[in-house]
Amino acid sequence: MLTVHHLGISQSDRIVWLCEELAVPYRLIRYERDPVTKAAPPEYRALHPFGTAPTITDGDLVLAESGAIIEYIIAKHGGGRLAVSADRAEFPDYLYWFHFANGSFMPSAMVDLVAQMLGANAQASTLAILRARGDRAYAMIESRLGTVDYFAGGEFTAADLIMFFPLTTMRAFVPRDLSPYPKIRAYLQRVGARPAYRRAMAKADPGFTPPLS
Repeated sequence: MLTVHHLGISQSDRIVWLCEELAVPYRLIRYERDPVTKAAPPEYRALHPFGTAPTITDGDLVLAESGAIIEYIIAKHGGGRLAVSADRAEFPDYLYWFHFANGSFMPSAMVDLVAQMLGANAQASTLAILRARGDRAYAMIESRLGTVDYFAGGEFTAADLIMFFPLTTMRAFVPRDLSPYPKIRAYLQRVGARPAYRRAMAKADPGFTPPLS
């Protein structure tokens, strides 16, 4: 059976949400972070050689990486739903935003987290360059959501599902003021109201309120 190994308040909430959206039967196993280090516990890190969230098991398969897991579940269990096929005009936009989430957006968001950890040892000039990438990312996202309701176009897809984490839960670790981005704020309210998202967050992280504004 498909099992989602969920590390509390992490990217694995995407996978719980995906299963809820697709109504795919799954087993959820929750793992709590170390209360001091906030890192994954040893039993979570032992699931996969890289030791990060998300991780799923499906029979003998052990699979990590958000994008790989999302594509696997959609293809293997979801009948292709929430993906955009290559024969549709929205396919390039779907591909771009699906890969932008973890390829460019998440790394830019991690800069501020690393800066917090380094403190005074951080190189200000280097951080300024890297933070500018994050500002460009938000500007691009705001522009995109000013022309379409969802990242791939007119309908909710897996591109939205993977982009949602750095816009929401990630800000619990690295706060960012969204007041300059009204289109992003409206998008977060719209997608955050989806019943499957609400069910997923209630199951994955009860007691945590994701920042949707």
